Amino acid sequence: MSLTLYSQWRATAPYRVRIGLALKGLDYAYEPVDLVAGAQHKPAYRAVNIQRLVPTLDLGDGTDVLTQSLAILEYLDEIHPEPALMPKDPMDRARVRAMAGIIACDIHPLNNMRVQRALEAMDVAAPRRAKWTERWIVDGFNTLEPMIAKYGQGFCFGDTPTIADCCLIPQIYSAARYKVELDAWPAIQAVGQRSKEHPAFIAALPENQPDAVS
Repeated sequence: MSLTLYSQWRATAPYRVRIGLALKGLDYAYEPVDLVAGAQHKPAYRAVNIQRLVPTLDLGDGTDVLTQSLAILEYLDEIHPEPALMPKDPMDRARVRAMAGIIACDIHPLNNMRVQRALEAMDVAAPRRAKWTERWIVDGFNTLEPMIAKYGQGFCFGDTPTIADCCLIPQIYSAARYKVELDAWPAIQAVGQRSKEHPAFIAALPENQPDAVS
C-alpha cells in the first residue's frame, strides 16, 4: 500500500492524521494543498476530494481515497492494529471516541478557516472573531480536562497515545495560535508536554512539514 496524504502544514485535521501515520510507523508521500491560496477549490483537488477539505488519504491503488480525519485514523487502526490507537474494552473505546469527538466535532469546526472567513465576510471584526474562537476552545477544554484527569496516565487515556491524543495535540497547537493559555487545564497541559518528547508527535509538527511557512 503506497499512501499519499493530502495535507496543509498547520491545518489541524491533517495534523491528526500525520500523528496517526507516524505512530503506526507508516511511510507516505506528502501532497501539499495550499488552503490559503484556495487550492482546495481547483478542479484537480475537487477530483480527489469533493468536499474540498483536507486531509485526504490516497491508498495508492488508483481508486480508493479516504476523507475525514477520524474515519482515516480508525481505518489505519483496523488495518494496522499495532500499536493500537484505541483501547480494547468497548467502554474505554467509547470514552476515547468521546474525547476525540469533543475536539473534532465541537471545537475545531467552529474555529477553522472556513468559519473564520465566513465571519469576516459578515463584517465580524478581527477582535470579535478571536473572542468567538477562544470561547469554543475554552468550552471544549473545560469539558475535556476532567475526563483526561480521570482516565489519563500521561496521555489522554492511559499511558499510550490514542486517537484522542491525535486530536488533542493539534488543538493545543491551534489554541496557542489564538493565544489561549493552558494554565487552567493542567491535565491537558501535561499531555501537551508529554507529546513534545515523543518522536511521532515531533515528526507531525506543522513546522516539520515540507510546505511549512516560517
